[in-house]
Order: sequence, then structure tokens, then C-alpha cells
Amino acid sequence: MTYDEDLAQRIRELVAGDPDVTEKRMFGGLAFLVRGNMSVAASGQGGLMVRVDPAQTDALLSEQHAGPFEMRGRAMQGWLRVDAEGLRTQSELEPWVRRGVAYARSLPQKP
Repeated sequence: MTYDEDLAQRIRELVAGDPDVTEKRMFGGLAFLVRGNMSVAASGQGGLMVRVDPAQTDALLSEQHAGPFEMRGRAMQGWLRVDAEGLRTQSELEPWVRRGVAYARSLPQKP
């Protein structure tokens, strides 16, 4: 499966004008990086991958359409997957993108 081009464009519109944001194809999706740190991605498995403060992961899992991001069968703290059903409108997508961008911005810049 390839990532949702429409979702990627909608993310692009939300981060437009931010000079710290770049795009990079990663893991079959399109990631949006802030100063080299991944913030959100239009996932190749569908929906949105969001990077969050690891201490907030468990609380955010209670949000509708949010689930754990798993790698090799293991849930990763600091990462969430949001189903496409929860991203149908800009008002549903925007808070997730803002959250991911804000957390990535709090991290040290990568070279």
C-alpha cells in the first residue's frame, strides 16, 4: 500500500510556510520532518503516524481513532497511529499535525 496523496497534501497545507519543515519518503510513506526530526507522516499503511511526547502516549491512546504504533509487534512509546476515519476533515487532522510538529520542534536539531 502506498500513502494517501490527498492526506499528504492536506498535511502540506497545514505546515506551509514553516521553514523548519521538510518532506522525506520513509517506510513507504511521506514523513514531515521538523529540523530533521520526524513529526507526522502520511503512512504507507494508511492513516497518520504522529510523534508525541512519550509521557503522553498512554493518555492520547484514549482519543478516538488513535492507536499504538507498532514496530515488529511492539508498541512504541512516543508514536501513535491515527486511522483515516479520524482524519476526514481539516479540523480533525490539524490537532494531530500541530501536536506532532510541536513535539518534533522540542527535540534537538539533527545534522
